[in-house]
Amino acid sequence: AYNTRSRAEVDAVLAEAKAAGGQILKPAEDAFWGGYTGYFADPDGHLWEVAWNPDWTITVLGRTRLGH
Repeated sequence: AYNTRSRAEVDAVLAEAKAAGGQILKPAEDAFWGGYTGYFADPDGHLWEVAWNPDWTITVLGRTRLGH
C-alpha cells in the first residue's frame, strides 16, 4: 500500500502509475471507513492500494501516526 497525505495525492499517484505503464484496477473513491482509496497493478503485475486516511498523520520523514 501507498499512504498519502491528501485525497488529491491519491489521484496524483494513480495518474503517475498509469503514465508509467500501470493498470488502474479500481479508480479512487470514498471508502466506507471515511478515507479515499484506489488500486492499480504495476507493470510487473504487483497490486497496490493507494489510500488517504483522514485520521492518520504522515510526518515529513514519512512515518505514519494514527490519530491527529
